[in-house]
Amino acid sequence: MKKTQKAIALLVMMIIAVVFVLGNTVNAQQAKAKPWPVPDKNKSIKAAVNLKDASVISNGKDLWAKNCKSCHGSKGLGDGPKGASLKTFPGDFSGAAFQGMTDGELFYKTSIGRDEMPAYEKKLPDANDRWALVAYMRTFKK
Repeated sequence: MKKTQKAIALLVMMIIAVVFVLGNTVNAQQAKAKPWPVPDKNKSIKAAVNLKDASVISNGKDLWAKNCKSCHGSKGLGDGPKGASLKTFPGDFSGAAFQGMTDGELFYKTSIGRDEMPAYEKKLPDANDRWALVAYMRTFKK
């Protein structure tokens, strides 16, 4: 009986190890995003809404859940269920590099998109909704 339990425990540990290795291999196959320059005129664009307003952030959270979470994850870590199938890692929005971007840069990238990142200017034509996403992305700071 004890041999059977040990064999089952060993089998379970091996399965967990294989799943862990395969999961890391999938992410290791994703390319790191290439630099994404933003035109100077867009870097300094100021928000049309108060990015610290609770209702704006709440709207951004709702929009994030519907439009962004599947790739970028619930906390902006790039770990959404669709994110792993992308050619390029969706990015960690909680880090200093992302959070160091201006609001205008985030608004531009969200609006224009590139490669696998859709252009939300078409999906969310109300600029205030895209600004709300920027406000919510600011909550991902580590």
